[in-house]
Amino acid sequence: MVKSQWLKLVVALILPQAAGAIGGLFSAVNVPTWYQTLVKPPFTPPGWIFGPVWGILYLMMGLAFFFVLISEQGKDKVRFASGLFCVHLLLNTLWSILFFGLHNPWLAFIDIIVLWVMITALVFVFWDIRKLAGALLIPYWLWVSFASVLNYAIWRLN
Repeated sequence: MVKSQWLKLVVALILPQAAGAIGGLFSAVNVPTWYQTLVKPPFTPPGWIFGPVWGILYLMMGLAFFFVLISEQGKDKVRFASGLFCVHLLLNTLWSILFFGLHNPWLAFIDIIVLWVMITALVFVFWDIRKLAGALLIPYWLWVSFASVLNYAIWRLN
């Protein structure tokens, strides 16, 4: 791998992890306090599962982004995909701020629906550039689909 590809790999892996770390700042403070007071649906996963799942998903997002960055597709396609990826990361981070930081499951639900649409678009855009990149985002899309239902249920129950 050439030097520029190593740099792209590092950037591609750090961006999603940074988004996760920022979101984690809001959840870490509020999970043991505010979140514990919420009524949750019976299908809520145990708390310990979220960290490992998100860690793996952020890694897969980074790898998908890396494959897009090093693709031989036109610069315009890669630039568009990169912009979409960055906007989606902002929405991903915003969810934690809205849900855990502001204690607002309703606003978080609106955000996660927009995020879900963005991830759906991202899967197709990445797939068009490199199939593996799109495929790496499918578990993330599935998890956010589930998280959307969970977010809705928590909003409605509280």
